[in-house]
Amino acid sequence: MRVRLDGVVKRFKAQAVLAGVSLLIEDGEFFTLLGPSGCGKTTTLRIIAGFYDPDEGTVFFDEVPQNGVPPAQRGIGIVFQNYALWPHMTVEGNVAYGLKLKRMPDADVRRRVAAALDQVGLSGLERRTPGQLSGGQQQRVAVARALVLNPRVLLLDEPLSNLDAKVRARLRSEIRRLQQDLRITTIYVTHDQEEAMVLSDRIAVMDAGAILQIGTPVELYEQPASLFVADFVGTSNLLPGDIVASRDGIADVRTAAGIVRGTAAGTLGPGTPVMVAVRPENVRLADSTGLDTTLPGTVALTQYLGSLIRYEVETSGGIVLRVDVDPHRHVRLAPGAPVRVGFSSTSAQVFTKES
Repeated sequence: MRVRLDGVVKRFKAQAVLAGVSLLIEDGEFFTLLGPSGCGKTTTLRIIAGFYDPDEGTVFFDEVPQNGVPPAQRGIGIVFQNYALWPHMTVEGNVAYGLKLKRMPDADVRRRVAAALDQVGLSGLERRTPGQLSGGQQQRVAVARALVLNPRVLLLDEPLSNLDAKVRARLRSEIRRLQQDLRITTIYVTHDQEEAMVLSDRIAVMDAGAILQIGTPVELYEQPASLFVADFVGTSNLLPGDIVASRDGIADVRTAAGIVRGTAAGTLGPGTPVMVAVRPENVRLADSTGLDTTLPGTVALTQYLGSLIRYEVETSGGIVLRVDVDPHRHVRLAPGAPVRVGFSSTSAQVFTKES
């Protein structure tokens, strides 16, 4: 099912929490609302679910307006951050709860509950209570309870935030595989950019009640439309400076570390305050020949992260650049080692500070 929001505004008292949100989520898509706490992503999800009505704008399911339609009549399944399981009920009882409210025959309830538990890998645990399950198992019960209703849309509000890192990584893969198997339209809320990148077909980055950019994980990472997106999605080195010259989409920027060159949207006049963003994996260490920008520096910190080594290199003016290198193709440098760092203009983006 397609979900569309058209100019949705939500206010609590005098404060506008959503400022005209418009987006289209395609049938069968895994779509994530990503942003910091308080950006409006959970409010957007609750408006889609029907827990809040928008003050302005309209929510459509397959182009049918949903404003004023109660949650129980929207055909949604929802998984909350705290799972909201009944502690006195068994796994089977929790999953069956919504079906029994619909007065479905017992034989049909048992069949659908068994199928839902099998989908999430919990067959055999029907008689346990939530207190006898791990956090990951409780999360799967909550997913099964949502899926058993055969929803047209599955809504997940930070469902993995209470789990430890290893369990979270495993379960997000399970959620993604399950969604791909079922091809159910899924809307996911998180503040964790890695989680969003791994799970999503497309992501909407939100801040201060507005959508700043919508795109695939690759588009958001490699082509951020604003300084906020470049900084929030992934890791970026940020170098403040002023435009020296700008022509044909390439800008020379004076920074405390020296003159650097990057790609700019449009022509920027000399003296314009800007920020240059460059990913750590796009900065080359030691061998910086043939690059548009090279800067001398000193290794301040070395971090071994398994799949990469991350250096923090201090350049002149106190600017510190993070540099990621392959540990298998690199002789590790000790703190204090003098180096040169460099990057191409195509891998560095120049943003005006207003962006």
